[in-house]
Amino acid sequence: MAVHIPLLSPLLSYLYSLLFQKHLEICVLGLQSAGKTSLVNLLAIGQFSDEMVPTVGFNMRKIRSGNVGIKVWDIGGQARFRTMWERYCRGVSAILFVVDSAIPLPDPNASGKSHGESEDNSNDEQQQQQQQRTARGAGPEQQGQTNPWNVATEELHALMSRPQLAGIPLLVLATKNDVQGAVSAEDVIRVMRLETIVNREVSCYSISSKRQVNIDVTLRWLCARSPSSSFR
Repeated sequence: MAVHIPLLSPLLSYLYSLLFQKHLEICVLGLQSAGKTSLVNLLAIGQFSDEMVPTVGFNMRKIRSGNVGIKVWDIGGQARFRTMWERYCRGVSAILFVVDSAIPLPDPNASGKSHGESEDNSNDEQQQQQQQRTARGAGPEQQGQTNPWNVATEELHALMSRPQLAGIPLLVLATKNDVQGAVSAEDVIRVMRLETIVNREVSCYSISSKRQVNIDVTLRWLCARSPSSSFR
């Protein structure tokens, strides 16, 4: 005859949840003002704020999604902090690279022109683009003549070429798709040459932290990359 001990049921349930709880560690990277910290805060506390202080150095946040605990490293995107990226990415379960899809793509017809060279109305167009970036809170580097898309592409490919990071899944997130004229995920894939990144899984989503577009898809992608269950 079976003997039931109701008092043990909650304890066993708790131990079971600990035993099969998954743990994930990710690194969130990208240029300054790309929207990294806004995304991390949304994932952590479920709130979005238009006023965010740029990350200086790094921040660490812990997020829970279902039975998956996620430790998030939010690394500063200023040039002086990019040398830290590789160190924090070593051994993580996934790398998230955030880009601002509201920034205009580089003009392919302008490649090969010197910065001093101009054509009709080119100065007016540059001024308009600079005003748009300033209004969105872009950093000094983004307001310069070097297009942020080119900088982000170079930094990402340099990072992915590091042998210590081989095989780590990469998710590129094009934020701020709520802004009119935002770049599509397909354009991000093309401009950043994501198809040339090999020997790892590479995905790209267009998201909005403000409107919470594709945030659920992002979380599901992350949870699916959780390593084997462990007892902690």
